[in-house]
Amino acid sequence: MNAIPTVTKNLLIINVLVFLATIVAQSYGLDLARYLGLHFFLADDFNIAQLITYMFMHGGFTHLFFNMFAVWMFGRILEQVWGPKRFLSYYMICGIGAGLISMLVTYIRIQAAKTGMSPEMINTVYQEGAQIMRDNMNYTYPSMANLNALLNGVTVGASGAVYAILLGFGMLFPNQPLFIFPLPFPIKAKYFVIGYALIELYAGFANNPNDNVAHFAHLGGMIFGFILIMYWRKKDRGNGYYYN
Repeated sequence: MNAIPTVTKNLLIINVLVFLATIVAQSYGLDLARYLGLHFFLADDFNIAQLITYMFMHGGFTHLFFNMFAVWMFGRILEQVWGPKRFLSYYMICGIGAGLISMLVTYIRIQAAKTGMSPEMINTVYQEGAQIMRDNMNYTYPSMANLNALLNGVTVGASGAVYAILLGFGMLFPNQPLFIFPLPFPIKAKYFVIGYALIELYAGFANNPNDNVAHFAHLGGMIFGFILIMYWRKKDRGNGYYYN
């Protein structure tokens, strides 16, 4: 662990500790995701601080492992290139941006979900839906269940910031070959990032009802990452520095 840069190491530690705290809290009947996970801004359980805290929550060990593996593999390289302050700023801004994009997409989907529903059905969901979700239940009527899941669902995970890290690595080292299982040949980092972005874009618009992955949050992290990197490039060159 001593060989891992400071910010990357602390991110790994904090995420693991929060995950362990989630397990301990569950044993006492407390769902930390209700308080720390990101809720839609019109939901009863929304708190502005969740735009930060949701990044340190994860839905299971596999979710945590793959996110932290990417932070360790690619994040430490970005921190070594950028330095701890810039890397931490990048991670946090992109994670918050991912949450904002996710809520924007949710808002659009909520408006679409209300189409064809009566005012009484919509009001019922807004008044009762949060408690129903807390009880791990939902409506049997499909349109009400869909609206309730959108309104009172919760987003957790560092994936938005992680996808921004992948983008950052691809932009800094576009021709770096990567071996990606199960491909038997190396692929350049820039194509790896583009491929991931296209997959997320397709999955986001497909909107599979059985898919509980926040694909647009991933894309949101990449969008904010791209904007931030381009801003830094312009700023650094303007100050007489060459920024790759």
